[in-house]
Amino acid sequence: MKYKKIIFVDNAGNSRAPMAAGLLKECTLKQPIDIQARGIVVLFPEPLNQKAEAVLISNGITLDHYMSSQLEEEDFAHDTLIIVMEGSDKQKIFDLFKSVIPENVQILTELVGEELEIMNPYGGTLQAYGLCYETLSRSVKKLAAMLHNL
Repeated sequence: MKYKKIIFVDNAGNSRAPMAAGLLKECTLKQPIDIQARGIVVLFPEPLNQKAEAVLISNGITLDHYMSSQLEEEDFAHDTLIIVMEGSDKQKIFDLFKSVIPENVQILTELVGEELEIMNPYGGTLQAYGLCYETLSRSVKKLAAMLHNL
């Protein structure tokens, strides 16, 4: 299956998901893919988490004017891959949305063959966000290689 859109999803849509989207946008992909980030529970749009932004900037990635946005029913399409950070997020998506295509909702680390889920750094130190970034970076590079071979 060739995907035209990849949406990274985390709970609030303002740290792990946009970091993953920013990382994948930095990768060279064989064909153009619309890369986005969403939250499962976004009561109102929020800017990128300040610590996540600091870690991205220190690694040469900027997400100018990023604002979190809610995952919506219309985000689910046959050519859209929804990538979550942890199993509980995947379950929330299945519980909340009727138009889910189960095989198109994947946990990032499972998809790329890693053991542990991407930990949520929310409320943690800048170092916790840095560790999250490193884990995401490794997983997203594997994802980019997988997409290259599709």
